[in-house]
Amino acid sequence: MTEIFIVLLYILFVLAAIVLIVVILLQEGRGGGLTDALGTSGQQTFGVGTSGINRFTGATAAVFLGSALLIHVLNRQVGGSSVLESLPPAATAPAVPDAGGAPVGPQPPPPGPTEPPKQN
Repeated sequence: MTEIFIVLLYILFVLAAIVLIVVILLQEGRGGGLTDALGTSGQQTFGVGTSGINRFTGATAAVFLGSALLIHVLNRQVGGSSVLESLPPAATAPAVPDAGGAPVGPQPPPPGPTEPPKQN
């Protein structure tokens, strides 16, 4: 049942995103935009005043954000676990000194002689 509700929320989320994009592009800006390309039909859709389109944009944005939050909360409840929890533990940890100061774990080989071998 929850999976069906999540799918419906995803559909609502995508539709709200598309409507929000179109409505924002229809709004009259300082430099024109899609409203100039459509002529006055974009303004006539929402009425002469801009308060109607601003309210519609706010409501669409609220639906968009609300559906995004609900999708997140429901996916956390359904999933409950992380992908990282299924990974195997790390093989070995790097060598760190113990309390006595001696390193624990594999040791690098001791350094060789510092002077080059003499040739005859």
